[in-house]
Amino acid sequence: MATPVTFWFDVSCPFCWQTSRWIKEVEKVRDIEVEWVPMSLSVLNDGRDLDPDYMEKMKANWGPARVFALVKEKEPEKIDALYTAMGTIIHPGRQGAKKGYGAYNEVIAQALEQVGLDAAYAEVADDEAGDERLRAYHQGAMDAVGDEVGTSVIKLGDAAFFGPVITRVPTGEQAGELFDASVALADYPYFFELKRSRTENPQI
Repeated sequence: MATPVTFWFDVSCPFCWQTSRWIKEVEKVRDIEVEWVPMSLSVLNDGRDLDPDYMEKMKANWGPARVFALVKEKEPEKIDALYTAMGTIIHPGRQGAKKGYGAYNEVIAQALEQVGLDAAYAEVADDEAGDERLRAYHQGAMDAVGDEVGTSVIKLGDAAFFGPVITRVPTGEQAGELFDASVALADYPYFFELKRSRTENPQI
């Protein structure tokens, strides 16, 4: 029986991107069934008093997250492909860390076209009207793991965690072994976290 995995993501985050690519590798070597769900660093940091430069990035991040929330509602089977397409443009394509509202509009349009989704989805990027939808998906992650986290949030069976935070993407059996270890830790209801200081940025 396939192991259920719920993966909450924000396409703008390079650490989340690395973790998501690991899960794509795990799909090749383990029997898992992944549900991809949008969350939002912009929602997470809404109203917080943070560095102004960082908050300009949060303004930019609203657009893609709103689009993912609508696609998740209307055509959830396309979320995986859209995340891969848009994330590839942003991260390997060096189009990340944009600032200001509307900064990702061209990226959104390009990704929608790549996966054959209606270009009209892009219209919600600059529209607050659908934010209740996005906030509901985001709240699902917070309900699962608490709000003192970032992205990604991953649920393995009944337990959810922030992370794992990785800077490189393991492949093949190594990807599977890391997944096995994560599932093993998730089986202990009294296990909460492991952490150490990062010594490198994502190697994308």
